[in-house]
Amino acid sequence: MSGHSKWATIHRKKGLLDAARGKMFQKLTKEIMVAAKSGSPDPNQNAALRLAVDKAKAQNMPKDNIQKAIDKAVGSADAANYENLRYEGYGHGGVAFMVDCLTDNRNRTASAVRSAFTKAGGNLGTDGSVSYMFERRGSIVIPSEYDEDTMMMVALDAGALDFEKVEDSYMITTDQNSFTAVRDALEENDVKEFLECELTYVPNMEVELDEEGQEKVMKLVDALEDLDDVQDVYYNLKEK
Repeated sequence: MSGHSKWATIHRKKGLLDAARGKMFQKLTKEIMVAAKSGSPDPNQNAALRLAVDKAKAQNMPKDNIQKAIDKAVGSADAANYENLRYEGYGHGGVAFMVDCLTDNRNRTASAVRSAFTKAGGNLGTDGSVSYMFERRGSIVIPSEYDEDTMMMVALDAGALDFEKVEDSYMITTDQNSFTAVRDALEENDVKEFLECELTYVPNMEVELDEEGQEKVMKLVDALEDLDDVQDVYYNLKEK
């Protein structure tokens, strides 16, 4: 999630899910397996796994698929071979990118990410070259079927930074430390469905481009997200 036009981003994610559900589930499965392998297979005892499971649920990944991924991680050594990598760079118009990957072959991943940037007229930077432009935030989105005043009070009392209604959803922003408390408070108040529930990065500065420039940036986003090793793409384009 890019953090600039949150509603547009959520709709775009769901469009991608509808078009390429299998690829999305493969990436979520990998994330769940790595998290389960790193600690307890119980999400209640493993914060990283809980985050991965919440993210998968928000993308409508079936519970059976989630459990199979956890069971496979426990019974296999494969997940231990994956490592987290982050690439930073710039796309068209100076738009900053952070690309988080899970890979078992860093040379393959580096080559693929570099190629995507080059073909889009961008370039990779050094570690830390753009990460200072982003802040770690919790993003929680729930349907607006719940009472607005109640949900706002629950979220803010639990430490949320912001609560807003956009169309048919409530969008809640937290800092990194209060994310779990806010999520748990919502669940304790009978929230059963999360449209988004994850720790993400949001830009603290944005770049505005014309329509043609935006299209060029989004082509790079699509190219990166289409790579099997790429888990998340963050960028600071201000979408209109």
